[in-house]
Amino acid sequence: MEQNHDMDEIDLLELARLLWSHALQIAAAGIAAAVICLLVCTFVLTPRYQASVNLIVNSRQDGNASITSDNINSARNLIDTYAVIIKSNIVLNDVIEQLGLDMTYRQLLACVSVDGVGSTQIMSITVTNEDGKIVQAIAETAPDVIVDKVEAGSCKVVSDVEITSNPVFPQTKKYVLTAALGGIVAACGILVLDHLLHDYIVDSEDIQKKLELPVLGLIPEV
Repeated sequence: MEQNHDMDEIDLLELARLLWSHALQIAAAGIAAAVICLLVCTFVLTPRYQASVNLIVNSRQDGNASITSDNINSARNLIDTYAVIIKSNIVLNDVIEQLGLDMTYRQLLACVSVDGVGSTQIMSITVTNEDGKIVQAIAETAPDVIVDKVEAGSCKVVSDVEITSNPVFPQTKKYVLTAALGGIVAACGILVLDHLLHDYIVDSEDIQKKLELPVLGLIPEV
């Protein structure tokens, strides 16, 4: 049993030599994967940008009333409620109709996020899409719907729409590096697996390892 165990042990040094001897093929696999990924990111995937706008949340509709700490705390608590309304099908379906978007409510919902900004009365609407007009349409549509549904609060736009200069999707550099690494790992895995499953005799070294017999001589090629 001990002898068989020794025979089944993996020789790490041998695997290292195997991988080193195929270094060019491994590098080629990584480069090929990176090039394919770059082509897909450049010509297949549609770039998506992030557009955002800020709105101030009020717990009252009367703009002339004095502001107290209770008003501010109530406004902060309303942000989650307003976020649900903004992402509702009433608002987003209206935006889809206004802009003539070729997408469903669920598809647009996946692009929209609404978050509070710190401990302020400000909430930020962010849309990740190739169309920067969507967030503006939401900011114009949502306040009227909120006033109508909540009947106790309001919100107003307090910033211009900001659109990122670089696409947030696809992250080409990250994807290309990941693809290159994946190609290298896959190539190494295939080589190691083929080596471990290698059960045929190629040269005299295989005879000595597998049969534990000495090689007395070699027949030269004619």
